[in-house]
Amino acid sequence: MYELSANIELPFTEHGKGDENVAARLRAAAALGLPAVEIWSWRGKDITALRQALQETGIRLQTMCVDPMGVLVDPATHSTFLAAVTESAATAKLLNCPFLVITAGDHQAGVPRSEQHAAIVTALRAAARLLEGSEVVLLLENLNSRVDHVGTFLDSTAECLDIVEEVDSPSVRALYDHYHSLVMDERPESVLAGRIDLVGHVQTADVPGRHEPGTGTVDWDNELRVLYDLGYRGRLGLEYLPSTGTASSLDRIQHVIAKLVA
Repeated sequence: MYELSANIELPFTEHGKGDENVAARLRAAAALGLPAVEIWSWRGKDITALRQALQETGIRLQTMCVDPMGVLVDPATHSTFLAAVTESAATAKLLNCPFLVITAGDHQAGVPRSEQHAAIVTALRAAARLLEGSEVVLLLENLNSRVDHVGTFLDSTAECLDIVEEVDSPSVRALYDHYHSLVMDERPESVLAGRIDLVGHVQTADVPGRHEPGTGTVDWDNELRVLYDLGYRGRLGLEYLPSTGTASSLDRIQHVIAKLVA
């Protein structure tokens, strides 16, 4: 039902940790039959080696982050953010990567929430203009503020989708992270209903623990069926901490997906 895309910053570390081993992890993912992988920062990585590994294996780089990430809630940082978008988009094009992930930054004390929301919209509209005519799409990701990103401004899927609507550009979509959403007690059938067209990519991990689907308390048969029924047909990004070896964790995920197909 869904093609998988593994974030190789977390699984595949049996093949080496750190930026210098990213190509080896990518090759390991390809050897297990994955069609796509994801990374976080691209700066510090050997882009030549990464590009060569992508070409030799035929695997796709699904997402990477705008680097440096930027603080969209603060207008004083927007020029730095836009420069990063320009440079990151050039690298994404070189690596044939369709999606650049961006987050909003932490809540700014003493600044009204409405002003910070508006600052995100302004930054993303400017970034969208930079990407006009490009196949690269920015993905705005909301994070959970309860466990992993205490203090983050954008912890609501509904507000994330509101921002994407306000930006009103095909160059900006939302990244729906199932894990972050579930930690915030959101229900996808509620927050995504009628708005799945605003979602460019989905990532997932189980709750609690952020391990592979099948390890926690989530009913993945239901969760993935909801996504499918809502109309999502893209890849399923695996941004999880393996509870066991990477290969066996992927076997567990494939079992979850196979049950859904059946």
